[in-house]
Amino acid sequence: MAMTQPLAKQIAEHGTQIYFYNNIRTNQVIYSLTRTLDNHHSLKQLPFLGKKTVPARLRKDLWHPLCLVEFPRPSQGLLAYRRLREFRRLHETSYPLSLITQTEGPHKGQLHSTKKRGKILMDQKANSIADLAEVLRLQQEGPSEKTIEAAEKRLKRVTMLKDRGKKSMSRRDPQEPEKAGVEGVTIRWANLLDADFARQWPEPVIHDGLTRHRYTAVLPQVEGGTETTGGAQAMSDIPIPLPSGGSKAVNELRA
Repeated sequence: MAMTQPLAKQIAEHGTQIYFYNNIRTNQVIYSLTRTLDNHHSLKQLPFLGKKTVPARLRKDLWHPLCLVEFPRPSQGLLAYRRLREFRRLHETSYPLSLITQTEGPHKGQLHSTKKRGKILMDQKANSIADLAEVLRLQQEGPSEKTIEAAEKRLKRVTMLKDRGKKSMSRRDPQEPEKAGVEGVTIRWANLLDADFARQWPEPVIHDGLTRHRYTAVLPQVEGGTETTGGAQAMSDIPIPLPSGGSKAVNELRA
């Protein structure tokens, strides 16, 4: 059965947008490749850090859009998404002991209570933004020499197997997303000042304001530069200070 055109377009563009959603009460962050969150997949990103650290369901009034990252190619977005999830796991499992240790008071040097430790480890907003800057920096620099050597060995093996008759093997360069750089990457912020959580951003990355509906992010830009705003005022219509790090920002007033 033939695939419908909207579904085919959605599959082809899967990975070109990464949506960041932030819990305004706990500062937990969820990454999503789709515009809306679902309880089944999104809740798997939240680790159990104690009682009431993982909600039974996602409340729309607590989870608000943090930013939307747009990539020119799906392979770049999927690579960035994988790295963001890996960095998140490191924050949750390899944090320094000083992070959860009391630094003052009569119990100085002792660990915080379970409830306090849960609140500290749930606050991943700053880490997520810094991780995004680091992921884009890695994509701008491209793969390391060791990674390139491993990719070349894999391509040689694939070529050898294909010559033996296994024509179904793909010869696509596995490091192609990393070699693409960050040209054309746009980050749309709900609050452009949040970009300051990162020390520096790659120069080609464009920062802009994010228009959104009541609880969900704006629809991605379509051909012709129009967006579905749902009546919300675009933040890019308001002059906003540029983030630090020398990145370009789009702050032109729209007619």
